[in-house]
Amino acid sequence: MKSELRRLAAIVAASAVTLAGCSWLRPYEPPAAPKAPVAADVKLLDQGAQWDAATRAAFYTQDQGSRIMPLAWFKALRQADGTPFAADSLTRYGYLENGDAVAGLPVGFTTGTWNLTEYVGMTCSACHTRQIRAGDATYRVDGGPALTDLHGFFADLDAAMQRTLATDESFAGFAAEVLGKDATADAVARLKTEVVAFAGPYHTLMTRGLPQQGWGVGRADAVGMILNRVSGLDIGVGPDHVIAANINPASAPVRYPFLWNAAIQDKTQWPGFAANGNDILGLVRNLGEVYGVFGVMHPNPRPLFVGGIDYISVNSANFVGLDRLEQMVRRIGKPVWPWKLDAQLVERGRVLFGTKDASGSSCQDCHGVTAQAHFLLPTTWVTPIKDVGTDRREYDILAWTGSSGVLKGAWLPLLPRIKAQDSLVAMLKLSVAGAILQKAGGVRQDVQSDTPSLASMTASNQDVVTLATKQTATVVGQITSWPYESRVLEGIWAAAPYLHNGSVPTLAALLEPADKRPDSFDVGADYDIDTVGLAKTQAGLHSTTQTTGCGAGVNSGNSRCGHEFGVWLSNADKKALLEYLKSL
Repeated sequence: MKSELRRLAAIVAASAVTLAGCSWLRPYEPPAAPKAPVAADVKLLDQGAQWDAATRAAFYTQDQGSRIMPLAWFKALRQADGTPFAADSLTRYGYLENGDAVAGLPVGFTTGTWNLTEYVGMTCSACHTRQIRAGDATYRVDGGPALTDLHGFFADLDAAMQRTLATDESFAGFAAEVLGKDATADAVARLKTEVVAFAGPYHTLMTRGLPQQGWGVGRADAVGMILNRVSGLDIGVGPDHVIAANINPASAPVRYPFLWNAAIQDKTQWPGFAANGNDILGLVRNLGEVYGVFGVMHPNPRPLFVGGIDYISVNSANFVGLDRLEQMVRRIGKPVWPWKLDAQLVERGRVLFGTKDASGSSCQDCHGVTAQAHFLLPTTWVTPIKDVGTDRREYDILAWTGSSGVLKGAWLPLLPRIKAQDSLVAMLKLSVAGAILQKAGGVRQDVQSDTPSLASMTASNQDVVTLATKQTATVVGQITSWPYESRVLEGIWAAAPYLHNGSVPTLAALLEPADKRPDSFDVGADYDIDTVGLAKTQAGLHSTTQTTGCGAGVNSGNSRCGHEFGVWLSNADKKALLEYLKSL
């Protein structure tokens, strides 16, 4: 460990000159003028002094480089009944209205210019902002796991594009809105070529990547879709870059994690495969996320580049925006429980949280704050990675392999050469690390040319990618256990449903044996403050999660099994423990 810390210190010292000149790695500067993105009847929770109105508004709209489609197309799309696809600010999918945001887009939907065209895209607040209802009040939880139907949005967007191209009449109406009624025939023909070029690969991704059973409200197989997007739509050798055979059903949905304290964990992603805790590792995490939500990234073979691939010239990622978002995330505090607490019960629960069970373990051991110092690096919170018998399906996703396309033979310092058939995770890691390295080295973005400027490979630039790759744990190889991260539980009361796959509706149910947890439950915004989680009945947008038991069912993606801690407590002790968890 000491030798590894010395190595990390050397990396950071060697990288200092390069990083100091990067505008995407500078101290956070709060926006100058706040907007009013939250409706007057929505109560804002106390999430710390640093989480102010200006930062909240910026978090909702900061472009990160996601490019769904040109904004003009998005506004011209129609639902099956002829109403605009963007009508109701997409609240039918659970997205939240965003005051006077541009183009009427909801929280987490942004605009950005790429190749001289204004695009609509998504940013992290789309999946990490939620509202809950208790009684007559609605509360905003910034950084909380969203209660949205991403599966439905993806599928319906695909259907809208297919309807647009289905007949000459439907496309003519679309073209008239995008180009104007007086557009020339040549302009309409060029537009159709562009729409077909987008709709074909996207339709392939949706038909092959979306599982028949929807993910449901509040869940998504984000890792599966990132792997599908990068390996299926970005690295093909043909002009459309598609490798359809690399796209698999993304059938391991997980609950969106909460963002407060995410930046100081020492590991991220539910299986804990991503090292974390500083700006470069944060960029690794966030760049991979952009690739999964419509970021455009087409690596090209370039013999003079280190590793033989140019990852940045055709890459829509907004590195400045990604750094701004990471700095905003660091400012999001835990949501403070807004209702009355029983102080005596809280104290009794605090003692129970730290009390060892028969096996010698306590809640505190896995879920308490344990600071971990790093020489010349920020202190992180220990995030234990443990196999507690929960659903295993995500590990099937991490084991996917496929054709490497243009990445065949590619390599980077500390990463192995990519084989013709290889791990999709390895391809993703290479694509992320390569882009960071070349961005630091000066390769220009948005230049779709065969002769981009060559990255200068100084020692400090090599060390940037070392930090970005050396500390990213591999998940490739023989899997013998199925561990997931154990996070600090600050604000856990606002993050239902529970377990990584969202298979348990309340904290009260999580303190019961697996066979006594609900077989099914509705997921929506209505909250039960006594059981700490989802209310039994949901009045608004909701879906039903049907869970499976143990044994073979533990690999279903919906297993409610595992994490049977605290199940032996008396009802009185469980009540006290719940009161303490509310207070965190």
